[in-house]
Amino acid sequence: MKVLGVESSCDETGLAIHDSEAGLLAHAIHSQIAMHADYGGVVPELASRDHIRRVIPLTREVLGRAGLEPADLDAIAYTQGPGLAGALLVGAAFANALAAALGIPAIGVHHLEGHLLSPLLATPRPEFPFVALLVSGGHTQLMRVDGVGRYRLLGETVDDAAGEAFDKTAQLLGLGYPGGPALSRLAEGGDAYRFRLPRPMLNSGDLDFSFSGLKTAVLTLTRKEDESARADIAAAFQVAVVDVLAGKCLAALRQTGLRSLVVAGGVGANRALRARLDAEAGQHGFSVFYPPLELCTDNGAMIAYAGAQRLRQGVVADGRFGVRPRWDLAELTAPA
Repeated sequence: MKVLGVESSCDETGLAIHDSEAGLLAHAIHSQIAMHADYGGVVPELASRDHIRRVIPLTREVLGRAGLEPADLDAIAYTQGPGLAGALLVGAAFANALAAALGIPAIGVHHLEGHLLSPLLATPRPEFPFVALLVSGGHTQLMRVDGVGRYRLLGETVDDAAGEAFDKTAQLLGLGYPGGPALSRLAEGGDAYRFRLPRPMLNSGDLDFSFSGLKTAVLTLTRKEDESARADIAAAFQVAVVDVLAGKCLAALRQTGLRSLVVAGGVGANRALRARLDAEAGQHGFSVFYPPLELCTDNGAMIAYAGAQRLRQGVVADGRFGVRPRWDLAELTAPA
């Protein structure tokens, strides 16, 4: 089964083709970072218009790379939510129109389910069940994953997500947009232990997260220190976030008794986080899995894969489409 995946939830247009037998055949991404940089963040109207410009050329590109024609496709999967309403509508309208023209199914995919399943596109790949740390943009969650559509929330952030804290801290340090990668680069040259920052909720006894207090601590520190301390502050912030994420992951593995951890989402590309979790895995005897680095950010490959799995379960579109800018991952259920 060859599935075209369409991702347009925010500021990246991603197209990909996944074959149930041969795996990922082709994928392409256009990032809008340069366009939004002048505004210090994503401008929804500009994002939507750019998706319109990019979606057809990128579709032609991935079809060409895969050596396929539109008639070779068996289904089209698209991000139905959560995300920016206008941006989601571009992908939904395109996917449903093309599917109708070709006489094939279109299926709406939960953006976070795409991230959650993206490590299954890597080699080696995890086996169900596993604990998943989902750290993408505005989401930080720990899930127990027993299969496609079989998810149980173990813990989540009660305020800022880790990705939001990275971006907001980067702004405090005068770094550009997007702030997270810039902060991580700055932290590489800093002393992570010159300043002691809090580890919010690390010892709370549950699996929830909080990062707003950490951001406030950085704000207080930046008001006392000069420019020469920026790298050290960035390093101290990053190691504090990594300590919390790693500590909660270990607690989730102990609580569930599982021995496999999956890390997905944009923050999952952070090298300090990967190094820490790899070290913990070696020390505590569990396995940790990540998506390929190029598939950590929003992409069409994860949507194509998730759509293929849903279709395999017998999920059938009813010919109508809509988008869900707000959509709780816990609402997803596997067919009986």
